[in-house]
Formats: sequence, structure tokens, C-alpha cells
Amino acid sequence: MVSSRTGRSPRWRAPAAVAAGALPALAFPAPALWWFAYAALVPWMLLLRSAPAGRRAALEGWLGGAGFIVAVHHWLLPSLHVFLLPLAALLGLLWVPWALLVRALLGGLPSGRRAGAALVLVPAGWLLSELARSWQGLGGPWGLLGASQWQVPPALRLASVGGVWLVSLLVVAVNCALVLLVAVPGARVPALAGVTGCAVLTGVVWLWVPRPEVSGALRVAVVQPGVVVEGSDGTSGPERRFATGERLTRTLAGQRVDLVVWGESSVGEDLAARPDLARRLASLSAEVGAPLLVNVDARRADGPGIRKSAVLVGADGPTGPRYDKMRLVPFGEYIPARSLLGWATSVGKAAGEDRVPGTSPVVMDLPARPDGRPGIRLGPLVCFESAFPDMSRHLTRDGAGLLVAQSATSTFQDSWAPAQHASLAALRAAEDGRPVVHATLTGISVVHGPSGERIGAALPTSASTAAVYEVPLSTGTTLYVRYGDWPVTAALAALAAACAALGVHTLRRPAPEPSAPPARTARG
Repeated sequence: MVSSRTGRSPRWRAPAAVAAGALPALAFPAPALWWFAYAALVPWMLLLRSAPAGRRAALEGWLGGAGFIVAVHHWLLPSLHVFLLPLAALLGLLWVPWALLVRALLGGLPSGRRAGAALVLVPAGWLLSELARSWQGLGGPWGLLGASQWQVPPALRLASVGGVWLVSLLVVAVNCALVLLVAVPGARVPALAGVTGCAVLTGVVWLWVPRPEVSGALRVAVVQPGVVVEGSDGTSGPERRFATGERLTRTLAGQRVDLVVWGESSVGEDLAARPDLARRLASLSAEVGAPLLVNVDARRADGPGIRKSAVLVGADGPTGPRYDKMRLVPFGEYIPARSLLGWATSVGKAAGEDRVPGTSPVVMDLPARPDGRPGIRLGPLVCFESAFPDMSRHLTRDGAGLLVAQSATSTFQDSWAPAQHASLAALRAAEDGRPVVHATLTGISVVHGPSGERIGAALPTSASTAAVYEVPLSTGTTLYVRYGDWPVTAALAALAAACAALGVHTLRRPAPEPSAPPARTARG
């Protein structure tokens, strides 16, 4: 729509684009309106298809993308303050190609052929934006649209076939079909065919894709200290957190646990530099009768810099290789291009010193259990890393039978962040066909079985406790573990084919007739 008086678009379109882009955030925890995801993009897409020009569609795609980033990451405001706004403006540019695609394929009165192409290419374009922002340097894959379906069993089964990417594709395809049904009466046949195709694919996967085969169980205890502050006696927060973890772990004695998991940053000193802490942990392991997986957030005694490391401690002390967190949180654990962006530390809680990333994943071996059952291998992830599908898939391919994510979201305790983070465990479990233990310092701690199903009760942010879970183990390999991110490859191939077809069509279009030269006139 264009103003008849000025030739410009109405002023309401810009704020409408921001609001429409923010709507999908309601499908994620804490609101967790998962069903809303299947229509959440419709207002934004209707706005884009009515854009009077490509430049306007690009602007509204950018504004909507920025609105989405702010809405899904609004809990970062206490840490980043105003810096979240330029960050959202930067990431919002990733939706510009998708917006142009929406206008090109859905604008006006699309033919049945163009509507059918939209049902494939518009979801592929959306996936392209998700793939681009999944790069760690741009914040990582937080808030992928498919991740909103973490509590829907059919969607989790789809994730076992094509990861969260396949779920995102189907969610956007349904939104696209709804736009056609609402705005293009002549395209009802392809729209209904698209919705039917999504339903049939989901049904086929549900009926024919095998579920993970359960092969025994592991008794895993999660120790969640809760919010701990500095003591009046001068003891630091990390010291009090360690002592609380000790006290809670001792309550597990006699409960026949196979593994005890502490959260991220549960140990504030390097164990090589503090052998007294290592001895206390070893004593705890002997008392409980199970190894402890702790997380050390400290400057290493044998190298420069601060690292976050998962360390397995048995009755004889630390055992096996330690895992150093590889993918660090931008601004939270390091500042990209610190020489240019270091000023962020003056306006928020950005990292004062860059932590040192690890170099390779590690699979740890648990010892054989006292009753003769063989030990299993566990794959550790640290906090933010549970958002990356490729990391848990790599650990599964390396033989991990249990995935453990150690996390800490205490900075965002009263926000949506703990629930959003905990929900990712269900997706990683379903994708890889392996149980996932998500252990945090202050909640939400949760355990999911190899199909993504919830095991036991989650530990809320108000809890300070140790809980034992009977975690089912599984064998076999999911299609996602076997074939990886094939939906991404398919989406890129579809977009490339469409570009090639457009190029061929443009080349074959007959050139316009040359215009006649202007007539010369005699001047008197």
C-alpha cells in the first residue's frame, strides 16, 4: 500500500514490521506457545507480500529480523544494555533475502506454479537466515524456529531424521500455506497440498522411523546448589558454591548412583593448583560410590588464560582427559574484535578478559559399575554448546552413550533464559537418540530420554537440591546422526536451482528492440 498523496508507504508499516517479527518469540519458553509457531510468521509475511517495492520489502525484512532478535534475546538486556540494539540491527540483515523472496513469490496474485514454488523456496530462504546466524561469531543457533517444538513428540521424531532444521522447514511451510489460504484464494489447491504434504511426512516419520532401542539404564544424580552469594565471614561465592555442592552430594550416599553431575563453573579453582579441592572431590566420590563430573572455571596452572573445563573425578582423583569448552559465548566469555568492541565492558556485563577455547571434543569413559555392568562413554558439553546440533552429533558419532550439558544461567535467573536453555536438551536427545542430562547451578536442570521425552521432574530455579534420575540408555543410530544436516543441503540446492532457472529464463528472454535514434531538427 502506498500513500496516494506522498507516494510513500504509510508510517505504520515500519513499527508493524518490528512487532510482526517479534511475534514468533511467544512460541519459545517461557510462554512456550508451541502451537503458535505454525501461524506466527503470517502477519510478517502478509506485510512483506504487500510491500510496494523490493526496497520496502528489504527494509521490513530487516526491521522484522531485528524485532525477532530482540524478542528472543531480551533477557540479555541486563548484561548488554543498549548494545543489544545494534547487535539486533546487524543480525536483522540476515532476513533481507528471505523478505525479498516472500515478496517475489507471494506478492500480487501468484499462479499455482509460483505458489507451489513458494511452499519450497520460502522455507528454504528462512533456513538460510537460520544457518547464517548459527555461526558462533554471530551469536550461535539460539531461537531457531524448529526449537520451539521441543515438547511435541511428532516434531521430535522429525528431528531424529533431519535435526532441528527439518522441523524449522515444516513450520515455515505451514505458515506459507496459511498466507496463501488467507490472501490468495486462487492458490488454495497448492496451499492445501502443502499442508497435506507436511502432515503426511510427519505421519510417515512417526509410523515408520524406528525409535531408539532402550538397553538398560544409568542412575545419574544432578546437584543444583541454587543461588549462592558471598558469606558474611568473607568466603567468596565460588567457595560457598563448592561447599554447598559438597553438602548436597553427601546426601546421595547409599542411593546407588552411577554418576554425579555438577553444573558449569561449580569449581572456581584449578584442581592442579588446589590439590586440597581435588582431594575433597575424590573423597566425595568414594563416599557416594560414583564418579563426579564437575566443571572448573579457572586460570589453568599449566597454561595461560581462563578455561571452562569438564573434569571427571573418581575416588583416586581426576581421571581421564578433561574437556575445555570450545565454543564461547560472544561478549559473555569473550569479546569479538576486542580492540574495536572492548567498550562494551563499560556499558554492560561483558567479559573483562577473553577465556581460552578448547581445541577438540572429548568423550570420557565411565568405569564399570559395581554390579558388573559395563561402563559407558559420556560426551560433555558446556552451557552454550548445547545449542549447536553438530557438537552433540559429533560426540554421538564418537561413541558417547550419554550427553551431559553443564550450564549456569544465574545471571538471567528471573528471565526466560533458563527455560529456553533447558528446552534444548530435548532436541539434542531426539536428534542423536541419546539421553541428555542438563545440569545447572541454579536451574532449570532437566533430563531427557533418547527420544526427547522428559525423565522425572525438572529442578526449578528455586531449588537447591540433589536429585537422582533413572536415565534410559539406548543403542542404534538416528538418521540425523547418520546423514547430518541434509535438510540444509536440500534447501541450499533448491535455492541454487531457482536462481539458475531464473538466470536461464532471463538469458532466453528476447532483447528489446533498439529504439530509433532521436530526430535531428534544424535550428533557425
